[in-house]
Amino acid sequence: MTTGSSSNAGPTHKLVEAGVTLLIALFGVIVIAGSLKAGINWGAEGPRAGFFPFYIGIIIVVSSAINLWNGLHEGDDGLFAEWGQLRQVMSVVVPTAVYVGAMPFTGLYVASMVFIAWFMRRLGKYPWLTVLAVAIGMPVITYFIFERWFLVPLPKGPVEEWLGL
Repeated sequence: MTTGSSSNAGPTHKLVEAGVTLLIALFGVIVIAGSLKAGINWGAEGPRAGFFPFYIGIIIVVSSAINLWNGLHEGDDGLFAEWGQLRQVMSVVVPTAVYVGAMPFTGLYVASMVFIAWFMRRLGKYPWLTVLAVAIGMPVITYFIFERWFLVPLPKGPVEEWLGL
């Protein structure tokens, strides 16, 4: 697969594995901290709310430490991916994260219109007429299928409220 990048520069396997392991360990530390706030001891009625999550957090942190140790002592330190390949991945990950983050504020339909239009125009290079037809048509079809036929309400934003949907 060609990426448009002629160099073999990029992060190594060890670097990526260490980064992911440290992120998982951070999650474990957050679980432990939240558990301590909720209480990890045994009350008169039984274990308090943080009792089981505390031990799960400990298991996560210990497992991450073992994975970090093993990952740093492996012999293979080859290239994980070239920077051009990572840019391609991020060209999908970043708009998807923005879509998910915008949905509580804009609702499903408006966020989906923008998301579909972005991908079709930016990555697919479709003509504007096709982009507009699909970007508007899919959320409209989704609205009728879910909201009208199956009576399943989907997240709405200010535009849908203004339209009375």
